[in-house]
Amino acid sequence: MNDTTDPRFTVLGARPGKIVAVHLSYGSRADQRGRRPAAPSYFFKPSSSLAASGSEIVRPAGTELLAFEGEIALVIGEPARWVAPDAAWSHVASVTAANDFGLYDLRANDKGSNVRSKGGDGYTPLGPALIDARQVDPAALRLRTWVNGDLVQDDSTAGLIFSLAQIVADLSQHFTLETGDVILTGTPAGSSVVVPGDVVDVQVDAGAHSTGRLRTTVTQGAQSFNPAIGSLPAVDDTQRTEAWGSAEAAGLTPPAPVLSPALRDKLSRVPVAALSGQLRKRGLNDVTIDGVHPLTPGSRFVGTARTLRFVPHREDLFASHGGGQNAQKRAFDAVSEGEVIVIEARGETGSGTLGDILAIRAHARRAAAIVTDGGVRDAEAVAAVGIPVFTAGPHPAVLGRRHVPWETDVAVGCGGTTVEPGDILVGDGDGVIVIPPAIAEEVVDAALAQEAEDAWIAGQVASGHPIEGLFPMNAEWRARYESEVTR
Repeated sequence: MNDTTDPRFTVLGARPGKIVAVHLSYGSRADQRGRRPAAPSYFFKPSSSLAASGSEIVRPAGTELLAFEGEIALVIGEPARWVAPDAAWSHVASVTAANDFGLYDLRANDKGSNVRSKGGDGYTPLGPALIDARQVDPAALRLRTWVNGDLVQDDSTAGLIFSLAQIVADLSQHFTLETGDVILTGTPAGSSVVVPGDVVDVQVDAGAHSTGRLRTTVTQGAQSFNPAIGSLPAVDDTQRTEAWGSAEAAGLTPPAPVLSPALRDKLSRVPVAALSGQLRKRGLNDVTIDGVHPLTPGSRFVGTARTLRFVPHREDLFASHGGGQNAQKRAFDAVSEGEVIVIEARGETGSGTLGDILAIRAHARRAAAIVTDGGVRDAEAVAAVGIPVFTAGPHPAVLGRRHVPWETDVAVGCGGTTVEPGDILVGDGDGVIVIPPAIAEEVVDAALAQEAEDAWIAGQVASGHPIEGLFPMNAEWRARYESEVTR
């Protein structure tokens, strides 16, 4: 079968020389992912991944996270090399609908290349019809996706971070875009997981012009991957969250928002020592993160935990988990305002667990603090960033000397205590303490009352009264205190 009769290339008329895909281009998708790129970035897909409308896509045995991405595809007409943005659209011959399927189970070892996760047979359906690019406004194309008849994506090129012309011009700076090449221009928010039996439709409209619906049916495969040949599929909660689009959609329970502005304000007014006393009264003694100190004296913070776990260094594991957008980078890219990145480093201070770039990222995302029972690299620069950092000490070595970044948003052990995502942390010059969210209000109210009482006692001692009977207060002093504070 030659290229002109191969049904995979029917809509194009021939096999394209290359397929280039944009990683992240819509504002809605960037906001969903919590990161907005400053410039477009790309990956290649093989032409063997193309499929026609009405085709099936096979989810391999042993996998769970096959996700659709409705996209607008551009087909190059005139070759483009070093073209300016204002001339770039003239090099586009056609527009059509595309579905940039990806198997998140295979992302880890691709390290951003997407070779396996997005290169499978049938992973790039195109069609069913082309729209003449000369007849449309590239800033006014509408993209819609349906799953089993339900509309799940509806956006337009007005929502792009990078215009279609900019994408063409940028690619032409790096290599020649040849006639018939295909550019997949990214997906908006709404991409999610599909399962065998699901039917996905994608359509692009430009005024009166339409591609019609590009239809793909998901089926279950029987063939599984051979571990003797290559790496096996692997998923974690981070991959599930990204594949489904949110923790809620993935069936995961995200950390509950436990810190109201009023509770945060009260916690900010109470010393860690006072909170420790109240937790001890409630039978909680193992709630301090021991061995960590503020890089900047006088640092104080209140926030909810966002966790990152390192495991001991092993060369093969660092090779598979240490590169690309690893767990460490994902944690710092995902932290939200008011959250504390808590790093389990097993008390190992023989390398840094973060440096100034990551501290800047956490600060830019308005994180409350960073707590690590490991070392900090570029300690002076990290301290200058302005975000509270509590650490076991500085160390000049990089992460890979002692640690492998392993996973995020799990229970971790930091400084001798367990920290769960969503736990409340408070830090000051005395150290860092962990407060279970369910009793936070009770603990802080009791601590504030105790602080008021202690301040009154201190005033009495300063005026000359002896400590005996006053600290702690006997019945006589208690009655006097209560009569004065209730006036």
